[in-house]
Amino acid sequence: MILNGVVEQAKIAHCLEERIKALKALYSLVPKLAVIVIGSRPASLLYVEKKQEFASRIGIQTEIFRLPAESSLEECLDLIQTLNHDDSVHGILLQLPVPVALDAQKLIETINPSKDVDGLHPLNMGKLVQGVDALYPCTPQGCLHLIHQWRSDLRGLVAVVVGRSTLVGKPIAAMLLKENVTVIQAHTHTKNLKDITRLADILVVATGHPNLIQADFIKEGACVIDVGISKNDQELTVGDVAFNAVKEKASAISPVPGGVGPMTISYLMINTLKSCCHFHKISWKNLLAL
Repeated sequence: MILNGVVEQAKIAHCLEERIKALKALYSLVPKLAVIVIGSRPASLLYVEKKQEFASRIGIQTEIFRLPAESSLEECLDLIQTLNHDDSVHGILLQLPVPVALDAQKLIETINPSKDVDGLHPLNMGKLVQGVDALYPCTPQGCLHLIHQWRSDLRGLVAVVVGRSTLVGKPIAAMLLKENVTVIQAHTHTKNLKDITRLADILVVATGHPNLIQADFIKEGACVIDVGISKNDQELTVGDVAFNAVKEKASAISPVPGGVGPMTISYLMINTLKSCCHFHKISWKNLLAL
């Protein structure tokens, strides 16, 4: 089973478009996302363009704020505070990574948690760990969505998460725990990684090391979610999983590209709609019954 993020994104796009039309018709509201881009890193500009295209397709308004790479921390913080106090803005996205001279964590912590559609503010991350409703990180939500295409009830399964980043590894582990999954978190200091990953009914890999996971790392019939994305020696886009080898052994696998990436953008827009509903005290659950 190929867990196709492009297909799932199209389904979500249709649902979101209908709900945003309803929001406009019933409440005269259009969700608005503000995206802050610091510097001109080509990959970041490409990601922002994809997000803007998807938002436009479903009816979410976007405004891009481009700051030069040499901008001071104070200039960036001032922009975030301005957007925090702008009632027309429902979501704020800081495109990562930011230039090394800036304090990314300080910038993230300055975003109003109720507008933090990337779900990275410590308050939102803390609520995730506590199991309290909040704006959760987008990529892990996309991973969980794909896992649910394989199996809806995950109770009692064993998951191994390879990677412990704040962006993916830690939050997806917390989300799987909420699903009553037994979670093992592996990382750079894990010994005998292959022995650990072969325990997994669900394997989520987010390391940035191309083709790290080979067929002999996989339990027969496992669900494999590949979050990694990088270029190999032939300049082809590949993931952390050796797709062609592993797909023969796994029962479900997400490809790279076309797996988790489209789902990340989808959940960014879901978070933006959710934030808009919260701000205007509208029941987002009625609108977001995806």
